[in-house]
Amino acid sequence: MDGVPCLRVSPCHAQLFRKCLQSRGLLNQRLSLVKNADGTVLLPVLGSCLSQIDLQSLRNTAGGCDLVWTQSPLQSKTKKGKTGGHKLVEILQELMESQGERWTEELKKDLPCSFQRHGDLILLGDNCFTHPLWKRLDDRLWRAVAKALGVERLAKKSRISQDGFRSPVVMMLLGESSWVKHVDNGISYEFDVTKSMFSAGNITEKLRVARFDCRGETVVDLYAGIGYFTLPYLVHAKARHVHACEWNPDAVAALQKNLHANGVLDRCTIHQGDSRQLQLCNIADRVNLGLIPSSEDGWPVACRLLRRKTGGTLHIHQNVTQPLQNPAANDAAERETAKKTDRAVWQTWAQNTSNRVASLLKDITGAPWVTNIQHIEHVKSYAPHVHHIVLDLECRPS
Repeated sequence: MDGVPCLRVSPCHAQLFRKCLQSRGLLNQRLSLVKNADGTVLLPVLGSCLSQIDLQSLRNTAGGCDLVWTQSPLQSKTKKGKTGGHKLVEILQELMESQGERWTEELKKDLPCSFQRHGDLILLGDNCFTHPLWKRLDDRLWRAVAKALGVERLAKKSRISQDGFRSPVVMMLLGESSWVKHVDNGISYEFDVTKSMFSAGNITEKLRVARFDCRGETVVDLYAGIGYFTLPYLVHAKARHVHACEWNPDAVAALQKNLHANGVLDRCTIHQGDSRQLQLCNIADRVNLGLIPSSEDGWPVACRLLRRKTGGTLHIHQNVTQPLQNPAANDAAERETAKKTDRAVWQTWAQNTSNRVASLLKDITGAPWVTNIQHIEHVKSYAPHVHHIVLDLECRPS
């Protein structure tokens, strides 16, 4: 067919589908989405990957969608980005010159290349607006930036705190409230950007958890945070009860708020403190260990939590690294070989983990257990050959 292949979706699910397509390598990231006159949204997909698009799988994951071809030209992201960048440059150049200062290339290079948008708040990185001249503009600078970017509030992050909670170091620049709201797959997440972080890159794993059937199950989420996985277990997977463990008091405050907002507070017990000191045992049908780069410190706790008579499933998160053998990897054959190598490393790690968990279970219960690798899920990549994966490990008493 002629034209550009696109996935046609409802506007309320557009971002969910975009993240899903992106995680599967199907999204054409050189083109921007288009809003139709009927209110639907067109997400451009890669023509070379059409054979890999499973519409039924996408519908099961995120709702109704259709594959269509549009004859209308889709705007290039490069062109669109330059337009938005020009607007910010023009506004700030005008402001700077109104103060008698000369606009320079150095100032232009000090503008943000990217940022995080949370509703009407934009979170800037720490590598922008560092030039001393910006300080002369005081609040006028932030009002101008907000106007150019189309938001009401601005904040700026610097580094991750060394407080043991991995809290963000964020300063509000414009606006009073630092609470923001995200809606993913029908679940509302609210949090304070100055005290908690939101990992949008975990959307595919949250969608996968939402498809689990946990009716009648007791689930323990050892690293609950603001409810990234606790909420999908309760809202969509329909777990009978979730024990959510979290030691950061700011995250606990957000978790409590999110449980209430999503109407599942009565089916969740929050355990504030170090999960390694959790006193629960012999209650869990399923344990979620969503901590990276490694959740290994939680494995003994997870083993104690599993039901002694029936066992259960552990969902073990890990960053698995494979040394880059061929940094060039320019052609398809080399890239495919690299992918196979990565998968082999994941399998080796999973098997070692399976053996380690079986040993822990035997030490704890005094009886042999059988551990079975059900699935290895790739969540995202941080760098070449550094991958966030999840091992679904079935554990049963022998």
